[in-house]
Amino acid sequence: MPIANRFTSNLAPGNLTEAPIFLLLGLIDDPEIQPVIFCLFLTTYIVTLLGNLLIILAVVSDSHLHTPMYLFLSHLSFTDICLSTCTIPKMLENIRSQTQSITYVGCMAQTFFVMVFTSVENCLLGIMALDRYVAICHPLRYTVIMNQPLCALLIALSLLASVAVSGLYELMALSLCFPSKVLVPHFFCELAQLLKLSCSDTFIYNLLIYLVAVTFAGIPFSGIIFSYTQIISSVLRMPSAQGKQKAFSTCSSHLSIVSLFYGTGLGVYISSTVMESSRTSAIPSVMYIVVPQLMNPFIYSLRNKDVKGAVRGLLRRKRSFL
Repeated sequence: MPIANRFTSNLAPGNLTEAPIFLLLGLIDDPEIQPVIFCLFLTTYIVTLLGNLLIILAVVSDSHLHTPMYLFLSHLSFTDICLSTCTIPKMLENIRSQTQSITYVGCMAQTFFVMVFTSVENCLLGIMALDRYVAICHPLRYTVIMNQPLCALLIALSLLASVAVSGLYELMALSLCFPSKVLVPHFFCELAQLLKLSCSDTFIYNLLIYLVAVTFAGIPFSGIIFSYTQIISSVLRMPSAQGKQKAFSTCSSHLSIVSLFYGTGLGVYISSTVMESSRTSAIPSVMYIVVPQLMNPFIYSLRNKDVKGAVRGLLRRKRSFL
């Protein structure tokens, strides 16, 4: 059998010539509310892009922010931009054109990149917690431990590990069989939904996915728990109240982002277990795939004096240039 036929036969049983049709049902079916949703998500996407881009430009332009902490923050902002770009533009295009279709290749690509950038964000949050642990618990050795080669290695390893794990998941998705028309009750192609909609036996897939996800997500999360346990213990031993306040202030922004990321992720997991495969199950995913990326720049710019000062300086330079 030719390779093309073998490939397409894996897509739609009984149909060797056409790939299955994927339809993204979105959040709400009411056509009168679609313009409201379009404006809301367009505004959210623009603010997410501008906010995270502003953080990146502020870090790059201010030499005082050329430290590991802000290097990781700029990469987190870039990841947020990529993650939002994977999902929201396609949703906006479908609303504008009043269609729900997405190609098989587009659906698989969207699934892959969402998993990659979600995994990278998970790793970066763990790395940022490690950075705060070294800065507070070993301040005299901070520049020696968190040197530039180590920071670059940590970022590269997080990206490679995320691509590897997401590639494993993507191979599972590519091996699934689907009916000729697949109604995805979501605004983007999510692996969990594709497993529910597949014609294949997905028990082994689900088991493997949960095992890998718990292991891969558990390592950074365990690192965060360990880091903040040590940080709290170290801060409580500080004799100066001003020193305690300064130490906690350097961690408050990161703790807020960690709470938002893992809190919304846990909410999506719980909702997916109690809800059927319906459109209502897509609403909690908005909190996970849209809200953290929108809020991260505001959290850091409002709660971090260094970032706030760099952003103000950047905006002043832009105004004087214009």
